[in-house]
Amino acid sequence: MDHSKMPGMDHGSLPGKKPEAMPMDHSKMPGMDHSSMPGMKPKAMPMDHSKMLGMDHSSMPGMKPEAAPMDHSKMPGMDRGSMPGMKPETMQMGAMQGGSPPSDARDPDAYSNGLSMGPMKGMDMADNDRYGQVLIDRLEATHSNDGNGQALDAQAWYGTDLNKLWLKVDGERSNGKLGATRTEALWNHAIAPYWGLQTGLRHDFGDGPGRTWAAIGVQGLSPYWFDVQATAYVGQGGRTAARVEAEYDILFTQRLILQPNVKASFYGRNDPERGIGSGLSDIEAGLRLRYEVSRKFAPYIGVVWKGKFGQTADYAREAGHAVHETQVVAGVRVWF
Repeated sequence: MDHSKMPGMDHGSLPGKKPEAMPMDHSKMPGMDHSSMPGMKPKAMPMDHSKMLGMDHSSMPGMKPEAAPMDHSKMPGMDRGSMPGMKPETMQMGAMQGGSPPSDARDPDAYSNGLSMGPMKGMDMADNDRYGQVLIDRLEATHSNDGNGQALDAQAWYGTDLNKLWLKVDGERSNGKLGATRTEALWNHAIAPYWGLQTGLRHDFGDGPGRTWAAIGVQGLSPYWFDVQATAYVGQGGRTAARVEAEYDILFTQRLILQPNVKASFYGRNDPERGIGSGLSDIEAGLRLRYEVSRKFAPYIGVVWKGKFGQTADYAREAGHAVHETQVVAGVRVWF
């Protein structure tokens, strides 16, 4: 702006005053609104916020012009005293989860048309249902140089996926005489997806006086699909024993299946009355080929080798029995 051209502002007419040295109070000049002048920065201009339209802090609840603090308690919906766990003096959040709910907490059953929380019929998990099965794994007739006979290996269970009552029987009959027969009643508790821990009682009869044992072991499906049973026993008079059995199904077709299996028994001490010696007592290995007419019914034929070892073999010789024998077998596998 050339001040010298402004009316009444001829600096040269003022004695001893040069135009460049003349102080000017622009705020007193009419039409000198600095905010509308180009090149003027608002930060250099003093602002009286209290005079601004819509920004009168003194009229806002809880707001003071000199400091403009925010009083949240006066704002609609921000009454901290009514918020659970909120302290007005510190604005701190209390325990929002856990503990006892406040007295005015929403009732979870208030909007359920009278239905309360609990099990729903037809919506239970299947692992809580009870099921049962009877499996006659081997019901067979046997023939060997020592004579003819029959054999049975069966088990049954009932319960849930987690807990079952398990019953087992394994025995034989030869030349019209009942041989060594084992029966077990076990509680099976699942310890892995394919394994169960089994505890209970075992009782032996036939071929000598009866013996009762406490049992603990495992049964399940090992890697590569081997069915495995392994059990340890503690009997009367400090007797101990162990038994291991494994079998595997080889599928030639969906119906024609070859099943090898092996059993081994061990004892901690001699039991002459039953013809049992300490250590490895006996091994039975079989090979059976079955045809599944249906999944629940399958006739089979096979061959079985049996051997006695150590002191058990000596007891067998003294009684006039074979120590090793090979049997031809034919039978049926049934389950329901």
